[in-house]
Amino acid sequence: MSGLFKSSIGRKVAMALSAIFLMIFLLQHFAINILSVFSADRFNDVSHFMGTNFFVQFLLQPVLIFGVVFHFVMGFMLEIRNRNARTISYAKNNGSANTTWMSRNMIWSGLAILAFIVLHFIDFWIPEINTKYIQGDVSGLLPDGNFRYFEELQHKFENPIRVGAYVVAFVFLALHLLHGFASTFQSMGAGSMRRAKLQAFGKAYAIIIPLGFIFIALFHYFNH
Repeated sequence: MSGLFKSSIGRKVAMALSAIFLMIFLLQHFAINILSVFSADRFNDVSHFMGTNFFVQFLLQPVLIFGVVFHFVMGFMLEIRNRNARTISYAKNNGSANTTWMSRNMIWSGLAILAFIVLHFIDFWIPEINTKYIQGDVSGLLPDGNFRYFEELQHKFENPIRVGAYVVAFVFLALHLLHGFASTFQSMGAGSMRRAKLQAFGKAYAIIIPLGFIFIALFHYFNH
């Protein structure tokens, strides 16, 4: 296993697998959050289930955190190696003529997304951990007897600066995914015809999902 990660192909495959895992999580996260646009009660019910389910909290959540850390660390390592390799090739020819702007700047979009994840943790995950495991309140209820999740979500999107940060972050995520999908399936060794279909799906995913999250943020900002 250690030999796999030492090889360039092994690192790219590991990067691709972690990317697929995170894209599945992102889709699931979107499916829950979009409920807040249509039904506060349904969003509250699903959020409470996800926030109190043992399997989700103590098995899936640690795996997710590991996946995020692994993906970014591996991504930065690969980007540094690629930049060093490109420095040599650029001295011989115009390497930028054969690559897209996004492929040459994945590290910057990755840093922007990482900064957003930190903000998202500060906004939602850390307060949630504090409420449930430090204060010991796992009821999820407000003093009026209603679940707190929808109200907390709306409160976070009252600040236009925070909403702007979310919008910018998801624009970077879309750009990151547009290149990342192509790299992922290439690393996994998909054939040309299959890769073309997967890339078409990837482009749709990379545009629709970030736009969906932007819509959610703007919806709650204008309807709080």
